[in-house]
Amino acid sequence: MSFRRGVVRQSKFRHVFAQAWKAEHGIDDVRVSRVTWDTSLCAVNPKFIAVIIEAGGGGAFLVVPISKSGRVDQSSPTVCGHAAPVLDIQWSPHDDNIIASASEDCTVKVWQIPDGGLTSPMTEAIVTLEGHSKRVGILAWHPTAFNILLTAGCDNVMCVWNVGTGELVYQLSDSHPDLIYSVGWNKDGSAICTTCKDKALRVIDPRRNTVLKVREKVHDGTRPMRAVFLSDGKILTTGFSRMSERQLALWDTKDLSEPMAVQEMDTSNGVLLPFYDPDTNMVYLCGKGDCTIRYFEVTDESPYVHFLSLYSSKEPQRGAGFLSKRGVDVNKCEIARFYKLHERKVEPISMTVPRKSDLFQGDLYPDTASSEPALLAEEWIAGRDAPPLLVSLSGGYAAPPSKHRDTLRSKPKFASQDSGAHPTAASTKEPEEEAPQQRVAVRETDGNAERPKREDDILNELLAEMKALRAVVLAQSQRIELLERQLARIEDGDV
Repeated sequence: MSFRRGVVRQSKFRHVFAQAWKAEHGIDDVRVSRVTWDTSLCAVNPKFIAVIIEAGGGGAFLVVPISKSGRVDQSSPTVCGHAAPVLDIQWSPHDDNIIASASEDCTVKVWQIPDGGLTSPMTEAIVTLEGHSKRVGILAWHPTAFNILLTAGCDNVMCVWNVGTGELVYQLSDSHPDLIYSVGWNKDGSAICTTCKDKALRVIDPRRNTVLKVREKVHDGTRPMRAVFLSDGKILTTGFSRMSERQLALWDTKDLSEPMAVQEMDTSNGVLLPFYDPDTNMVYLCGKGDCTIRYFEVTDESPYVHFLSLYSSKEPQRGAGFLSKRGVDVNKCEIARFYKLHERKVEPISMTVPRKSDLFQGDLYPDTASSEPALLAEEWIAGRDAPPLLVSLSGGYAAPPSKHRDTLRSKPKFASQDSGAHPTAASTKEPEEEAPQQRVAVRETDGNAERPKREDDILNELLAEMKALRAVVLAQSQRIELLERQLARIEDGDV
């Protein structure tokens, strides 16, 4: 490797340093799952930490408030509704109380975690999604459309669900000839990138069930690969060389014939899990079984992928959770936070940019993706795309009241009754459960504000329902038009 004398690449992230929190701020006595599946085993959002744990006679995961520290009692309640081990968990990007779990029992379940965490074991999901014939190991929420969830199983099939109705919207069964290793959405959710055991990288339009681009032999090694979309449309992959060296590669989707950059790292055999931060354009690589977390910055200047530094510790990681930007401490110039899983504990690790000023550092914190969805599920199904809605982190992020999102969550249910879909019994319980909470909230307000607040809530719900119904009508009309065209082709003898 050659260096130009006296020329130093300018970047505000060159001096990012990682530091583990003190032991008393970690979470102890967490029996992290030993399942042999290359997943992070942990999911974090600004409210909760969820960790897949060892469980006898089924599958379970632990959910605790993000402020939790110290020992977790062995009698602590868990989410334990699966009949076999849980393989993946993912929080909804649009509701910090909603989490999906995928399991070896071939099902995906969606759970609603109460504010403050669990007070008793949770066995009843609000929605159970059944469409895979083998175990399900990959979950990916749509980044901008509400209630759209993609799942991938060991049956080599990908399913796209409308969680609000429990409906299987798209099933992609012919795209992959072998086991799917990873799935990732692009910025606006119009396409996905996947890696597969056949060593190919694919870019797929899930709504048209079309493979847009394929690149064979992205990495020559036989070990599993991973891929993530970057915000500018490029794709970053991790894998292994023919000599079993771990690699990182950057690809331009306009031309997949050659990688823009390749970096070889070491000969460890742990799969490198990439965590991408679109706000800083940084990529963090965590290898299962590694004692290090490497981080890189991706830029438009050669060599495109710039190694920044690495965090190293004595104990290997079983997995890691990556906190969304909405949860970081902007007052300490924290740009990322990991929750490293040890054998029996969870250790927070902060990535910080050293700054002398106590003022809000706007250059470190551009507006980030908010928890508000840009689209309803029906709008995305009807063909619309939209970038994420953004929110400023100036002054720290405060989550908006969940009332608006509860209204959104009920929208697809109202719509489903009109479109002939049948929500599960579990999902129909939710409005009944929410109603007392809403009544309590109204009673707690002072007498003067009670009537206008109730009227505003009713108006918001009516407007939300009208918007959802309009989207359903649009989707159904497009579906009818498509079916009419197919029928005309059949009558003409084209098919």
